[in-house]
Amino acid sequence: MSAQVTTPENVDAMAKKGRPSKSPTRMAFERFMVNKAAMASTVVLLLIVLMSIGAPLITHVSPTHQFLMNTDAPPGPGHILGTDQSGFDLFSRDLYGGRIDLLIGFVDTLIVMAIAMVLGGLAGYYGGWVDSLVMRVCDFMFNFPFLLLIIVLSAIFNTTSVWLLILVIGFTGWPGMTRLVRSLFLNLRESEFVLASRMSGAGPFRIIFRHMIPNVMGVMVVQATFAVAGFIAAEAALAVIGFGVKPPTPSWGDVLANSLGYFTLATEPYAWVPPAALITITILCINFIGDGLRDAFDPSFEA
Repeated sequence: MSAQVTTPENVDAMAKKGRPSKSPTRMAFERFMVNKAAMASTVVLLLIVLMSIGAPLITHVSPTHQFLMNTDAPPGPGHILGTDQSGFDLFSRDLYGGRIDLLIGFVDTLIVMAIAMVLGGLAGYYGGWVDSLVMRVCDFMFNFPFLLLIIVLSAIFNTTSVWLLILVIGFTGWPGMTRLVRSLFLNLRESEFVLASRMSGAGPFRIIFRHMIPNVMGVMVVQATFAVAGFIAAEAALAVIGFGVKPPTPSWGDVLANSLGYFTLATEPYAWVPPAALITITILCINFIGDGLRDAFDPSFEA
């Protein structure tokens, strides 16, 4: 019996054979890390989040305090970006406003994801009358008058509070995500690992939560990032047309909406440029992160 000759090729082969295989999550993370646009966007988004959370450390001016003797003031030592026509400090409202927009974006995304996972998962797994019922509800919600609901609830409660706006957006924003989850589950329910789980005696809920949901989480995480950006844009759009969060609660959309007068747009860029820039940069960063996650979870990605 001849001894095996040790060569560099044999060493490399043995090293590769002994090397533990990477999990799909780790490989996706490594692919995301080499995406420069996604990483830069992550850093910028974290800075915006930290700026909003740490607003009391940056400015000691309350965003709800009105300087009635110093309204519509230009930038100065006491007010870095001046004040608006109501006497609110613009710099303070820009800092604190990020809390409301980010809260709406992330909480509504969690609400929509939860509804979509439950309804879309049940429709895609069971099919039949369950699928038909969920899809008819989705069709109804697609045609539901979103603005009318905002107007009616605002009139009933005599306000448009942050949590009321969150509930309305979350209640009306789930049909698209539900259709996506349904289509993913329809593709998975006939796959080999699902059929093997059924043959082994696993129940529907075990199959859904243990096997099917983990296989769609990559796609759902990507879609969730785009949903956050969409909900932040929705808050700004609602504020511009007069149905967003009402003063004195600060939000980027409210600050921008109060600065859209002709005189302000023409002569006071310090009033509308910062909130518009913060909204735009935040949405762009989230979209770039979503693109990076989509590439990271794509098996055909090549670094």
